[in-house]
Amino acid sequence: MSKIFYLTLNLWLFALCVPSHAQQPKTYRIGVIFPGGPISMTLDGLRQGLSDLGLQEGKQYTLTIKDTKGDPKAADEAAREFERDKVSLIYAIASSVITAAKEATQSVPIVFTVGSDPVAMKLVDDFVKPGGRLTGIHYPVKDLTAKRLEILKEMHPKVSRVLTVYDPKHDVAKDGAELARQEAKRLGLKLIERHVSSPEEVRKTLQEIKTKEADAFFYIADALMVSQAQLIVDTANQKKLPTMLQDQSLVAKGGLASYGQNYEEIGRASAKYVQRILSGTSPKELKIETVDSVELVINLKTAKLLGVTIPPQVLARAKKVIK
Repeated sequence: MSKIFYLTLNLWLFALCVPSHAQQPKTYRIGVIFPGGPISMTLDGLRQGLSDLGLQEGKQYTLTIKDTKGDPKAADEAAREFERDKVSLIYAIASSVITAAKEATQSVPIVFTVGSDPVAMKLVDDFVKPGGRLTGIHYPVKDLTAKRLEILKEMHPKVSRVLTVYDPKHDVAKDGAELARQEAKRLGLKLIERHVSSPEEVRKTLQEIKTKEADAFFYIADALMVSQAQLIVDTANQKKLPTMLQDQSLVAKGGLASYGQNYEEIGRASAKYVQRILSGTSPKELKIETVDSVELVINLKTAKLLGVTIPPQVLARAKKVIK
């Protein structure tokens, strides 16, 4: 009798254990490639968005993050490594990083956040039907170039010479510089351009800015400049140059003003693409979303430091004012 009881008990315990083991959730591995700097706020939004969708980091997914520090070769190497390691998908931020990841891989799905037109860049075939293994979020960075320069002029009416530093090999930055050139002409401003191709050149160029060479610094984003963004803000403040940026997190860290999208919101919006691909949906079935809401953010502490008085009508338009 006792043998039958114990045999029955063991079989019952085994039956309980089998489905429990079978239901252990899979942990997906996500490879992240980004150029460093303030754009990392996108990842905070991604984590929050995935949490809202019921996916917890460390349980349902893990992130392996590669900061390329603005180096396209590092993006290429990271993408190859991720595909070799058979990650579930690659999450790529910034146009040069996304291009490198696409060219360096053959089969791994890629979710992106990009500030330029992904169709024009030939990342995808169409916004509605991407047609390949890439999809994600688009936000218009280049299209806001002229408006940023216009707001800079409104904030600081005395400005006449504006300095910008960028990598001319980066197509998005080159196009942005051309738009800035056109708007500067319309506003009666002189745009002073400095070309760089490495972090060392960025640092050297910033150090060599002469007193009264320019009245303000206008930020044109590319992967290289994003990776050096905090240095740009700090150096501009030291040289008493008001800065017009596109990323509000840099305003919180000392920049004068920004006009652009909220990277954290962009990351949150992209989470649904990651979740759906991990659930088995093909990227080619997920139409690309454009996030076009923009915010003006102003740092009055920095304005005081630089001796700039922001006109009331400009302050009234600001989404956020740091005092």
